[in-house]
Amino acid sequence: MNANLNQQIGHLGFWSGVIFLVTVVVSLLLPLDVPDGLQAAHVDRVIWLNEHRSAFILGWVNQMVSMLSLSGVLLAVAWLVAMRSPLSGMVGGIAILLSITAFIIPKFIAIWTIPQLAEASATGGVGSVFADQLLLILNVSVPFSLYTSLDYLGFWLYALFSLVIAAPLFKYSLIWKVTAVSLGVFGAAFHAIFIALLIRKVVPTDIESWFLGSALFLVVAIIAAVPGFRTTGNQPRLA
Repeated sequence: MNANLNQQIGHLGFWSGVIFLVTVVVSLLLPLDVPDGLQAAHVDRVIWLNEHRSAFILGWVNQMVSMLSLSGVLLAVAWLVAMRSPLSGMVGGIAILLSITAFIIPKFIAIWTIPQLAEASATGGVGSVFADQLLLILNVSVPFSLYTSLDYLGFWLYALFSLVIAAPLFKYSLIWKVTAVSLGVFGAAFHAIFIALLIRKVVPTDIESWFLGSALFLVVAIIAAVPGFRTTGNQPRLA
C-alpha cells in the first residue's frame, strides 16, 4: 500500500509539474489586467475589463490551474522529504495547504467578482458606486491592494516552505540537489526582499518586479523536479 501511494504521489508531482510549465507558457498569451495596470486610470480599467471580459477570465482561470498544479508539485516534494525528515515534510506540507487557501481566494474573486463589478460600474445602475469602491480595493495590479496582499501571502508561504524543505532535500541525489538549491535561493531571496520592503528599501512601484523576479528560482526548481519525479519515481536516492 505504501509503495502504491508513493508511486501515485510521484505521478502527481510529475504531471502537476508538466501542467504548471504549460500554464506558464499560456500565461504569456493571456492578459491579467489592463496594460500598464499600475498607472491606468480607474475609468480606463473598467472599460478594458468590459471589452476584454472573456480574455481576463481565461487568464485568471489559467492562473488558478497554474497555482494548483504548482502546489501539487510542492506537496509531492514535501512527501518525499517526509520519508526521511517527517517534521520538515509535515511543516512544509502545512505551509503549502495554507498557501492554496491564500491563493485561491483572490483568483476566484478575479474570475467571479471582478467582471461583474466592472459590468455594474459601466452600466451605472444600482450598486455601481459600491462596485467602483470594490474594484479599487480589489485592483489586481496595485501591490498594496487587498487582492494582491492575499497573493503575496501565498508566495510568502511558498518561501517558508522552501526554507523548511531545502536542507533535507539537499541530502538526496543530484537532480534533487538542484531543486533544493533553487528552492533555498527563492526562499532566502523572498524573505530578504520582504525585509527590505519593511524597512522601506523597496518602493511600492518596484514590489512586483522584485518579488516576481525572485519567483524565477521557484520555476527553476519545478523544471528540475519534473525529471526527478520521472526518473526516480517517488523514491529519491540519497547522495
